[in-house]
Amino acid sequence: MTAESLIASCSAALLLLCGHAANTSATSASVGPANAQITVLYDAFGQTSAMQKDWGYAVLVEYGGKRILFDTGNNPDILAQNAKAKDIDLSKLDFVVMSHRHGDHMGGLAYLLRVNPKVTIYAPKEAFGVYGADLPSTFYRKDPSLPVEQRYFNGAPPEVMRFGPAWPGANFQLVDKNTEITPNIHLITLVSDKPGTLELRELSLAISTPDGMVIVVGCSHPGIDKFVESASAINPRIHLVVGGFHLVVASDADIEKIVTALHDRFKVEYLAPGHCTGEPAFTALKKAFGDHYLYAGLGTILTLNTAPR
Repeated sequence: MTAESLIASCSAALLLLCGHAANTSATSASVGPANAQITVLYDAFGQTSAMQKDWGYAVLVEYGGKRILFDTGNNPDILAQNAKAKDIDLSKLDFVVMSHRHGDHMGGLAYLLRVNPKVTIYAPKEAFGVYGADLPSTFYRKDPSLPVEQRYFNGAPPEVMRFGPAWPGANFQLVDKNTEITPNIHLITLVSDKPGTLELRELSLAISTPDGMVIVVGCSHPGIDKFVESASAINPRIHLVVGGFHLVVASDADIEKIVTALHDRFKVEYLAPGHCTGEPAFTALKKAFGDHYLYAGLGTILTLNTAPR
């Protein structure tokens, strides 16, 4: 081999190595559709020892150059520890999505707002909700016969009454209908009709990719099947569903109904269940989906491509 050919071979090998390192970075700030990924930052099961397990949920979604934090877990210190363990800088986000108002999904907000106080946070709009709210002043009955000092706002209320969030100064954008917040990235909003979470509004993230919809859910209180059904109105091909399916206390019969709906009715291609999906549901879903069932424990990085892994 000549000196010139040896140099050329070494240069090519170096370029290949550099390209591989760039493509496998877990924290790239500019991730396109071809190498998009989801990193599980908070959950109660997993293989990694560098991250602390706790009941709650949070994932970093990277797609099309956007960095999206979906939920913040249960504890701010644990969220900080787990983000550091994955070398993820939460001060560099395009926006945040809070799925719903339960503490195991919003407890980490205190840490997030310390490091990224002005980030846009999409959250469900509920009457008198913890993320803030507004109502028309027509919501309450009025009695003009009362003296002025006994009437709200002296009888002349503002047209819209605004109510503060539990985190003053946070940049909440409240959502009460399905919304495309940036090209191909949607928020799906549903209201639970289930006992215990009646009237709870919950958001999911739905990304329209060349391979179909990628749906990220927090707890699926209104029903994972209903979130998938709503997203399928945007694109009927459901490529991947990630997150909590809220089957942790469900009966075997109810689990089987959901498994059948996801596998047979909606023909979901891949699943990566976590959080409140529940151990019996993990077993049933893995049996039904086989190698299209993806492990998604704490610390897992899921690549969003034609065949997620």
